[in-house]
Amino acid sequence: MKILNQLALLVAIFTITACSNNENKKETTVEKLSKSNPFYQESTLPFHVPDFNTIKDEDFKPAIEEGMKLQLEEINAIANNTDEPTFENTLVEMEKSGQMLNRVYRVFNLLTGANTNENLQEIQEEQAPKMAAHRDAIYLNGKLFERIAALYENKEELKLDSESKHLLEFYYQKFIIAGAKLSEEKKAALKKLNEEEASLGAQFVNKLLAANKAAAFVVEDKELLAGLSENEISAAAQDGKWVISLQNTTQQPDLQNLTNRESRQHLFENSWNRAERGDENDTREVIERLASLRAQKAEILGFPNYSAWKLQNQMAKDPETVEKFLKNLVPPAVAKAKAEGQDIQSLIDKQGGDFKAKAYDWNFYAEQIRKEKYDLDENEVKQYFEVDKVLEDGVFFAANQLYGLTFKEREDIPVYQEDVRVFEVLEEDGSTIGLFYVDFFKRDNKRGGAWMSNIVGQSKLLGTQPVIYNVCNFNKASEGQKSLLSFSNVITMFHEFGHALHGFFADQKYPSLSGTATPRDFVEYPSQINEHWALNPKVLKNYAVHYETGEPMPQELIEKIKNASTFNQGYALTELLAAAQLDMQWHTISSDDEIEGANQFEMTALENTGINLELVPPRYRSSYFMHIWNNGYASSYYAYLWTEMLDGDTYSWFEENGGMTRENGQRYREMILSKGNTKDFAELYRDFRGRDAEIQPMLKSRGLVDN
Repeated sequence: MKILNQLALLVAIFTITACSNNENKKETTVEKLSKSNPFYQESTLPFHVPDFNTIKDEDFKPAIEEGMKLQLEEINAIANNTDEPTFENTLVEMEKSGQMLNRVYRVFNLLTGANTNENLQEIQEEQAPKMAAHRDAIYLNGKLFERIAALYENKEELKLDSESKHLLEFYYQKFIIAGAKLSEEKKAALKKLNEEEASLGAQFVNKLLAANKAAAFVVEDKELLAGLSENEISAAAQDGKWVISLQNTTQQPDLQNLTNRESRQHLFENSWNRAERGDENDTREVIERLASLRAQKAEILGFPNYSAWKLQNQMAKDPETVEKFLKNLVPPAVAKAKAEGQDIQSLIDKQGGDFKAKAYDWNFYAEQIRKEKYDLDENEVKQYFEVDKVLEDGVFFAANQLYGLTFKEREDIPVYQEDVRVFEVLEEDGSTIGLFYVDFFKRDNKRGGAWMSNIVGQSKLLGTQPVIYNVCNFNKASEGQKSLLSFSNVITMFHEFGHALHGFFADQKYPSLSGTATPRDFVEYPSQINEHWALNPKVLKNYAVHYETGEPMPQELIEKIKNASTFNQGYALTELLAAAQLDMQWHTISSDDEIEGANQFEMTALENTGINLELVPPRYRSSYFMHIWNNGYASSYYAYLWTEMLDGDTYSWFEENGGMTRENGQRYREMILSKGNTKDFAELYRDFRGRDAEIQPMLKSRGLVDN
């Protein structure tokens, strides 16, 4: 998974940053909030980090509500200013608004994603529609839009620097997209839809978290877990039973090793049906209503469907471009997946299995084929990937080689959970660039997947440095044991830190344009290029050592990993394409279309896009597709493949120019990672690469075309 973050949803709704331009008014409002509330004023800790030792659940609601009230006072002061609109008295003041709301909501989003509880979930559902209304009070404010439109119409006469000009264009487009030009009647209708959508999105999150927990695979007989390692079985032990928790994806990691076919079937079906059990955690009615609401919103805003509205400020621009891109990938992906499926069935037949392969058999037999074809055993590979070693001697080491960064652990910084670690990030000259939190291990109160976000954003205007976190869902070893990672987990760690680098290298004046505040079909690009360094010989040699003996990974095993890199890629690409197509199909319905049940819609969508393979289910089923229902990726899940094209082409540039060098890293940092949202992204890429991206490197890395 690779999810950017839950905060991205907040950013998509509205921009909230720091201080007020009216100290007297701010003091009058803030006095109503208890001064003992930890969000009452800016944190005095290093980097303005929150003091998790003092924050209580009951602090959030009053701070959120007071923060919204305060920001609206600030926004209304801007909108009602009788002076002629200027860049400074309008846009700069907007960038400074919302100090308290920004402070509390970033922490709230962190905890509701990574360490939630019933109290926080209740607040989340209660506040979601209020936040939607708050957003509309800003972006549907007619007087405020008049000021921005006046500036936009005279932007050439303002003689703004390039970043300031881009901020003006950004805000103008954001207001237009939000519906600023609608009639008052249509604005009122849109507001109701936005509030309901936000409320349903929060319900979806909490239903899915409960569904994931309830659908865990529980056994009372340890023999049913045959094939798992003793460490894995020990880690699963709970009160005389064994519990295999679900990951967010359809396929589950343990399906690769479970030798008991019934156990595989039960685990898979628990995953497949997790949110479709007809109980209070069933999400189908919620997603059907969300899809319908979004289609209605698009109609009000003057678009044929939600995707047409949503994609207008992305690199792809429109659903037709996305559909063409995905359609071109389907035939080679499906053809290879079918061939891989035939190999799996042949192995089953060869072993005397009197059954047809099912989706829950795929990983089990694919692993055997990989062992036979490449002599590569995933369980052997894991012995060389101890979690802390991968982080410090792999991820951090690569960042040092490319960008000169070093990392110093800070044990004096409060954390929200005992497994969380904190590092100060230092430039090559020893100066500090920011602070980095890592939260790697799976918990029942943590949503699935992996993501990055900011606790504090970078901004020269506000004088703030980035405080960034990565959250993952790796299995934690039992006490006294080492936590080992699969190679796919290693890639996830490199991926999420690629997002972090994008945030750390932000060099913007304005917070709305800083760091990862980019379109979805660009934001995954820096994270995916960082994945490539996991197998760089210099990096791999530094972190891939046996967790018991300390011996480096044998070169023979390294070669096996590389040789097997294109194995099973038909399956991997097809499951990703299936999810991307589900996303697009849900979001290209019109307001007149009737949804006759989520399951029927899903089946028809996959059939219509030519990717309905029984052996290759979508990476995410509609009912647990967090990305698109409440994580900001609606109409944008294709972004992972779009940016894979960019990262594949970029890695080719690195190879053509000497590979992993400080010079190459610095060039990539200066031309891509540090730019935030300050320039057209196609132009940004052309500046770096010298041309538009080509898809051939991506297809080669997937093994879909000859090298």
